Amino acid sequence: MRTTIDARCARRVVLCLSIIIGLALASSGHAEDNNLPPKTFYRFSTVAGHKVFYREAGDPKQPTIVLLHGYPSSSHTYRELIPLLSARYHIVAPDYLGSGYSDRPDPDQFMYSFDKLTDYVEGLLANLMIGRYTLYMQDFGAPVGFRLLTRQPRRVDAIIAQNANAYLDGLTQNRQAFFRSAHDDRSPARIAALHEFVSKDAIINRQYLRDVPTDKRDIMSPDAWTHDLAFLDSDKARKVQVQLFQDYQTNIDLYPTWQATMRMHRFPALIVWGERDPAFIAAGARAYLRDLPDAELHLLDAGHFAVEERASEIARLILQFKARHRR
Repeated sequence: MRTTIDARCARRVVLCLSIIIGLALASSGHAEDNNLPPKTFYRFSTVAGHKVFYREAGDPKQPTIVLLHGYPSSSHTYRELIPLLSARYHIVAPDYLGSGYSDRPDPDQFMYSFDKLTDYVEGLLANLMIGRYTLYMQDFGAPVGFRLLTRQPRRVDAIIAQNANAYLDGLTQNRQAFFRSAHDDRSPARIAALHEFVSKDAIINRQYLRDVPTDKRDIMSPDAWTHDLAFLDSDKARKVQVQLFQDYQTNIDLYPTWQATMRMHRFPALIVWGERDPAFIAAGARAYLRDLPDAELHLLDAGHFAVEERASEIARLILQFKARHRR
């Protein structure tokens, strides 16, 4: 009789242990699932009669981060960064009008400018009913982002600047002269010279690979320039970018306004800069501290397209920064 009771007890113990182990494994499995990035969606929204493409990932109920791309890229430049952030944040990454999958009105009929690019991004955010958001800006993303910032500063809860210039400090004398000449000199010879900056060789070797040591170029995905070049396959497509080069001086003229807006509102700021960038030099990163003395500054061993080289490191810095500045 005693043996029978002991056997029953043993079976119950084994059953209980099996249940506990099963629950633990199931819980572990769910925890692992929760760490997996959510699906990124590829969508269009109509703004002022034109389709604007955007990538969207994460729960819209979570805080939003808007990723603004630079030249000559599109939201594709954030393909590695988005899944590293979207488990915790709602991510929206648009293609500007004339770039990527967004509509490209004929530049002979539609004069492209940074004001107009901003209008369409602002319209997209309105369509998506996004109230407050963090701005991530890179390269051309700064002119668009800072226009949004000055138009509706109370909707921006923080700024992240990755090689996104807002200071003369960040431009060499040669770079300043380039933008001034592009704006002032509309001669056929000057326009032809600007078109050279949008050539295949220029985009591959004078943009993406320019800042990367030869022995480290395997860090750069050829998908980046292959994607960009697919959308710059005609004279009119390249003319869009030439018109934006011609308009860039308007951004430099607005630097004092952008700086005053930062001083007034003291946005939490994360400045992440590829230190090997000869276009927007690191002095432009340090200059942010004049107007935002509490900003976090990180200089990376990377170039202008730091997010192409160090997406994981940038994601870690963003997650830590956002955790410290919950609103």
